[in-house]
Amino acid sequence: MLTEPVTPLRFNRLLLTGAAGGLGRELRSRLKRYCDVLRLSDVAPLGEAAEGEELMPAPLQDAAAVRALLEGVDAVVHLGGVSTEQPWQPILEANIIGTYNLYEAARLNGVKRIFFASSNHTTGFYKQSEVIGVDAPARPDGLYGLSKAFGEDVAQLYFDRYGIESALVRIGSSFPEPRDRRMLATWMSYDDLERLTLAVLTTPVLGCSVIYGISDNKTRWYDNSGAAHIGYRPQDSSEPFRAAVEAKQPKLDLSDPAVIHQGGAFVRTGPFDNA
Repeated sequence: MLTEPVTPLRFNRLLLTGAAGGLGRELRSRLKRYCDVLRLSDVAPLGEAAEGEELMPAPLQDAAAVRALLEGVDAVVHLGGVSTEQPWQPILEANIIGTYNLYEAARLNGVKRIFFASSNHTTGFYKQSEVIGVDAPARPDGLYGLSKAFGEDVAQLYFDRYGIESALVRIGSSFPEPRDRRMLATWMSYDDLERLTLAVLTTPVLGCSVIYGISDNKTRWYDNSGAAHIGYRPQDSSEPFRAAVEAKQPKLDLSDPAVIHQGGAFVRTGPFDNA
């Protein structure tokens, strides 16, 4: 965790959805120092509430529960939903119906800023030989990426019609360290995740902005210059891990679609039997 807070600005109440997931657990401890109350939600167990925390489990497909979840919050960090390639039904309920419910609840409760956890899998069918910007049209690599492309469109609609500002954060791979050679391009450190989240929450004018959630990696597939107004300046890089990663994975199959495309293994995961 960063030793010094990213900003002196403070919120009354922030909502973190998906708080029991990998990134949710990491941000749970990091966001507490920026708000008086951190409201946490998930359908998975959240443990005991610490000082300054509120626990409000809510299935995203339950519109009434989500509307109550957004009452009295200043902003939302929305990590909730299915985060891997899965059969259609759970993705439909959590990522499509759930995202609509979240934005409609924001409209009804007057919430005006949302960090929407989109994904690099929204653009997973671009090639690893390409560098794409924040204006790159969606090319989802599966049902999960498709659901995130839908979520980005919902966010744009609610900005254009109702003025709800959103960061559509196409998260790369946020782990303690890169796990393979693909992650040398997609990796984002936890400290940079904190920097990015606070940049989204505190930038004076956010609009409805796409930004790639990555660190300052030497290998780059994404150009974030089109979102410079957010003020995100990553401080970490995958480069210190390169030697170890390349030693572990010295050769790649250049005929493998997962090596050719930015989405990696997601481009060949599924289809699933929904029966």
